[in-house]
Amino acid sequence: MARVAILDDYQNVARRMADWASLPGTDVVVFADHLKDAGAVVARLADFDAVVAMRERTAFPRALLERLPKLKLLVTTGMRNASIDVAAATERGIVVCGTAGLPYPTAELTWGLILALMRRIPIEDRATREGQWQVSCGLGLNGKTLGVIGLGGLGSRVAKVGRAFEMDVIAWSQNLTEARAAEVGAKLVSKDELLSRADVASIHLVLSDRTRGLIGARELSLMKPTAYLVNTSRGPIVDEGALVAAVRGGRIAGAGLDVYDDEPLPLDHPLRNLRNTVITPHLGYVTEEGYRIFYGHALEDVKAWLAGQPVRVIRP
Repeated sequence: MARVAILDDYQNVARRMADWASLPGTDVVVFADHLKDAGAVVARLADFDAVVAMRERTAFPRALLERLPKLKLLVTTGMRNASIDVAAATERGIVVCGTAGLPYPTAELTWGLILALMRRIPIEDRATREGQWQVSCGLGLNGKTLGVIGLGGLGSRVAKVGRAFEMDVIAWSQNLTEARAAEVGAKLVSKDELLSRADVASIHLVLSDRTRGLIGARELSLMKPTAYLVNTSRGPIVDEGALVAAVRGGRIAGAGLDVYDDEPLPLDHPLRNLRNTVITPHLGYVTEEGYRIFYGHALEDVKAWLAGQPVRVIRP
C-alpha cells in the first residue's frame, strides 16, 4: 500500500478541498503542524512513498532528499518551488509534480495591506472593540504615488488598481521597459527615484541572487518618512533588520508584510510588537478558490503517478 503525506495543512482543510478517499489502495496522512528541524522531517516522512508539500513551507534540499530513500513522488502546489532541489530529486528517481494556481490572490492581499496601513484599519478596529471612537486620522490614496517594484503578472495587477484609485503609478525592475510600464499605466523610473518618490512602495519580484537583499538600509533611507513599504513577495528581498530599524526609528511611516525570512514567524520576533505595521502570515495565495485548485491537482498528480503516467512533471 502506497503511503501519501500531506504537509503543513495549517487550516486543516486539505481533506475537504479534494476527495483524497478516492485514491485507490493508499494510506493518506495529513499533518497540520510544521516541522523546521530536518531530522524531525526525515523521521516523519521516512515511511512515505509520496509527499504533497504546500508551497515552500517545508524545504526539500538535496541533503534532506538523500535521507528519504523511500520517497518516489514529491508534489508541490504551483509549478515553481525554490525550496525543492528538483535536480537532486530527479537524480534520485523522485518524480516532482506541480499544480496550477490563481494569478490574482496575492495582488488582492497587497491592496488589503495598503488600505489597512493608510486608513489605520487594524488600529481603529481594535480601539472600537475596546470602547474608543476615532483614535487616528488616516490617509487617502487619491493623488498619492504608488511605486511598484517588479511589473510582472502580480505587479501589473497592483499597478492597475493603483490607477483605479487615481494614484500616480511609477515602476522599476531590472529588465522593465518604458513600453511595458506604459501598458499598465505606469511610468518607468530608476529604483532610487521610485523609493524617493513613492508614498507606497510595493514589492513584486521573484527571490533570486539578484533580488536577495535588494532593499536594505541604503534603499530604505531614500524613502520619505511618510512612506510605507509593502512586501507580499518573499521576505529576504528586504533586509529585515534594516526594515525593523527604519520603522522603529520613524525613518519610514510603516510597513505591510506578508512574508518573512523565517516562516512561521518566531514568537519573539520584533515585528510582532512593532508599531505602524500590518503583518499577515503569508496569506497571499491562501484562498478557498486557490486551495481547491492546489489540492485538486495534487490529488490528480498522485493518481496519475500511481497509474504510471505522471502529469505536470517539473524538470530541472
